[in-house]
Amino acid sequence: MSISTFASGSFAYAQEAVWGKWKQWILLVVAYLISTFTLFLIPVFNGYIVSILSGKTPAPEVENWGKLFVDGWKLNIIALIYMIPVIIVLIIFGAATLPFVITGAAMGDMTGVVPDQAIIGAIGELMAGFMIAFVIGIIISLIAYTGVVRFAKTGSISEAFNFGGIFGHIGKIGWLDYIFAVIALWVIIAVFAFIIGILSAIPLIGWLISLFLGPPLSIFTWRYVTMLYESVPA
Repeated sequence: MSISTFASGSFAYAQEAVWGKWKQWILLVVAYLISTFTLFLIPVFNGYIVSILSGKTPAPEVENWGKLFVDGWKLNIIALIYMIPVIIVLIIFGAATLPFVITGAAMGDMTGVVPDQAIIGAIGELMAGFMIAFVIGIIISLIAYTGVVRFAKTGSISEAFNFGGIFGHIGKIGWLDYIFAVIALWVIIAVFAFIIGILSAIPLIGWLISLFLGPPLSIFTWRYVTMLYESVPA
């Protein structure tokens, strides 16, 4: 399947999930708000994403909140494990700024002025850390997208880290085709996020519009990822 097929199919899926279904749309917003304001400690919206990743068609109803909570936490755990390399890099480079901070503080105590070298050194270390973490995050995302679909389809967290199966499946799709499809998804998300940002600036009702468009954008995103996975046999 082509990128345009993934995009159009995902858009139709997200539209079908909410358009003309006000109760469903409101429940999605409620789940979205609960997850966001509890910092995903009550990840019911993530649980709904798992049902999308499992390949259910049409878009599933928002129901069985207990299962959504459990599935959401499973997805949280998977995401946290995948983020460990990024966290480690940030910690290492954060620690690497300490000599510059200590030196700058000591010089500042003696002279009343923090040396420019200390400031530049600390900023340089932080920027390097963020850049490396960003690149690692992109690479991890490419792997994690397939991993979370495998988890959702099997119900097994271990399948999210079955790297032999993950790499084999991406290889069937074709690494270049897969990467281009994911990059296209990121571009589409950026465009929609920009539009939502503009709409959110509308006085009085902008925040409400952006709130109601958030869940459909998430549904579109994860349906796209699922369609990409399903474009070749498992």
